[in-house]
Amino acid sequence: MVAVEYEYRGLMIKTFLGDITKLEVDAIVNAANSHLWMGGGVAGAIKRAGGVEIEEDARRRAPKNEKGEPFVPVGQAVASTAGRLRAKYVIHAPTMEEPGMTTTPKKVEMAMEATLRCAEELGVESIAVPALGTGVGGVSKDEAARRIVRALFRHVDSGTKLKKVILCDINEGQIKAFEEALSTVKP
Repeated sequence: MVAVEYEYRGLMIKTFLGDITKLEVDAIVNAANSHLWMGGGVAGAIKRAGGVEIEEDARRRAPKNEKGEPFVPVGQAVASTAGRLRAKYVIHAPTMEEPGMTTTPKKVEMAMEATLRCAEELGVESIAVPALGTGVGGVSKDEAARRIVRALFRHVDSGTKLKKVILCDINEGQIKAFEEALSTVKP
């Protein structure tokens, strides 16, 4: 259910209360951990709906740490196939290094910035972004929304190919937080 439509310098921003995996966009964003293990929360929902090949492809494409294991630092993102989803890609943007860790508002903002850079590299025009860092990450709905929207506005100000961004969640309180941020945050 689309709740609010907002235009910022030619970019259409919508809020959506519902399942991110059902959206028809070029890319869906996964609130990831640095190892790209897709267990619970948004990551688990994406993996269940789109298939294990999403996790396998993401881990194959990820840079490797000193142990030779897939590891994407917070502040970077990697794109993978979208498996059975309607999207073309899943952009995996870590907000935490290890699964189940708490995170910080700054890391949420860094993850959003990395998401937007990755989207530009892919040349996509539409993305769906969940509330990054609010589940096990422990960042408040309001603070996460402000950081995500601030990063989005700054990105648009620097130039973008994006035409549509959908801020989505299954929690109505998070949608209200996104809507509040869209009306109050300044780039």
